[in-house]
Amino acid sequence: MGMQSVSIIGVGRVGGALAIALARSGYGIDYLVHRDGLTAKNISHLLPATTKFVAWASQSPDLDSDIVFIATADPDIAHVAAEIRDRLRRRSVVLHTSGSLSSASLSVLADAGHFTASMHPLVSISDAISGADNFSNAFFCIEGNETAVSTARAIVESLGGRAFSIDSAKKPLYHAAAVMACGHLVALVDIAIEMLSKCGIEKGVGKEILLPLISSTIENLETRSPAQALTGSFARLDAEAIARHLSAIGRDMTDQVKDAYVLLGERSIELAALNGGNAADVQVVRDLISMAKRKSG
Repeated sequence: MGMQSVSIIGVGRVGGALAIALARSGYGIDYLVHRDGLTAKNISHLLPATTKFVAWASQSPDLDSDIVFIATADPDIAHVAAEIRDRLRRRSVVLHTSGSLSSASLSVLADAGHFTASMHPLVSISDAISGADNFSNAFFCIEGNETAVSTARAIVESLGGRAFSIDSAKKPLYHAAAVMACGHLVALVDIAIEMLSKCGIEKGVGKEILLPLISSTIENLETRSPAQALTGSFARLDAEAIARHLSAIGRDMTDQVKDAYVLLGERSIELAALNGGNAADVQVVRDLISMAKRKSG
């Protein structure tokens, strides 16, 4: 099979990063269709001279690429799919990069005889140029038509990533899990920084203090199950320490912070029990957290 050609609609962080990484992996880049042109301009020196940059005006250009990526914002995906339906000059594989939408949002193209799937990189991309390096070793969630899925798997392999598939109907739950592990982790760290600020530690310094602790926790998770990786007062089922935490949080922090501590505490008790914690100690801590929950309820 010769070099496959790719066009990308939506040249933001993800679309731009994909363009660079795919060009490096030997794919021909036909068209990059963009809205504002800023990312496209910044990455043009990293792409083949034959790549055509097109502003998305009233319509997209005619596309005869083997593979077309739609890397726009989620609300635009179905609209773009409808717009390009009459612009695709061959039966193409069309992939979108949304985390929360399934391949069903490309149904207008599937109905027209194209092969559709979603291919979502489970990686944080803050800009197109550095993001192009982040696909290597990243996991990609792929679902959709069988032909499109096997094309997407080949793309992931050429990027040095790893693919897995789920049922299309589970796509929103999968994406919520990603938000829980990534976005909510950032929110959780922000709460911890705020708590340190109440101890008189400036926020920038607070973040610096917490990062090695967070890194060591991630390292523990690389080799252990969550139950085994849990450390601290809940892992030790230290009811007295937890009671001190609750009264300090009640005194110095908002109810929102207390709710977060209590809800995650409930889950930590389950992990401590799973890891063989003494049943009587588990019950004492469980009662303590239940009482705290009732108070804030």
